[in-house]
Amino acid sequence: MKNSVLHPAASRFYADHGWLQSAQTFSFHGNYDPQRIQFGALRVLNDDTVNGGKGFGRHPHDNMEIISIPLEGTLEHQDSLGNVAVIRPGEIQVMSAGTGVYHTEFNKDQDEPVTFLQIWLYPKKLNVTPRYDQMEYTSGNRHNRFQQILSPDPSDEGVWINQDAWFHLAELDKGFETDYALKKEGNGMYVFVIEGNVEVNGQLLSTRDGYGFWPESAVSVKAVEKSSLLVIEVPEKW
Repeated sequence: MKNSVLHPAASRFYADHGWLQSAQTFSFHGNYDPQRIQFGALRVLNDDTVNGGKGFGRHPHDNMEIISIPLEGTLEHQDSLGNVAVIRPGEIQVMSAGTGVYHTEFNKDQDEPVTFLQIWLYPKKLNVTPRYDQMEYTSGNRHNRFQQILSPDPSDEGVWINQDAWFHLAELDKGFETDYALKKEGNGMYVFVIEGNVEVNGQLLSTRDGYGFWPESAVSVKAVEKSSLLVIEVPEKW
């Protein structure tokens, strides 16, 4: 497809810090490729596993929309805004860093690892007041459909962020076919396969593959086998 990028799972950067194993779709810290900086407003998509009782010490962020989606295990969050929270599979966390915030993220379980997706988006407006939110969503609501878990509208389904972006999760039965229609004209679509095999507009994707493109109309999605995926819709410019 014209203006598309395919990121096979095996092509991701990998960092092993002992307590942390991180597969990184885009350039991150010491891993750098000028061709893999971002996809539109999507800057970071890390697939992180943190050992029991370990985590990220206190560190700062500013002017970034930071989203965490646990896949296995429990993650404890603390920040300079006074928030202390635990997020689990079936929940999404968002932190609009804005003018600046410090936070820590730790594996709540001392014995079992936690695996989560760490996603950063560039914000629509700079230097907003920092904000934290999290939400639980019902897994049944994404069976053979796209379940919205994030949008730019506080009154819409899911958490909201300071960007014209939408996140959807889907769990599709083998052979199920559906379409995804963009929420905003001109946005791009980045598909990340959490597990399984799917065809997106004819492009075959497997577990942990990523595929970004700029569709002009509705996108066809077919599950080759039982699959779960995350769809990230973002603007090219903001």
